[in-house]
Amino acid sequence: MEERDREELFSKRIRAGKRTYFFDVKSTRSQDYYITITESRRHQKEDGFVYEKHKMFLYKEDFDKFMDGLKEAVDHVKTELMPDVDFTQFNRDEDEFGGTDLKWE
Repeated sequence: MEERDREELFSKRIRAGKRTYFFDVKSTRSQDYYITITESRRHQKEDGFVYEKHKMFLYKEDFDKFMDGLKEAVDHVKTELMPDVDFTQFNRDEDEFGGTDLKWE
């Protein structure tokens, strides 16, 4: 079954400068669920912009392990490697990054 045939149930877009992250919940024909995490990066070309994307599939049996590992890695950076950095300074509204109508179809 092709990915485009799978039903998308939820999508969350996070803009981060020249990068945009998409978290999409999808279902299979057998009503099983998984998440795709896509990073899209904008690159300048002579005739405009192109978007390079990288996709990762996260299956339900790995949700908890993935979240635990991600939290542990982020906490390590924040507390051990960069304890003096105020990470809230990076919390900006999407509108601050400039408008784009980037979507996945």
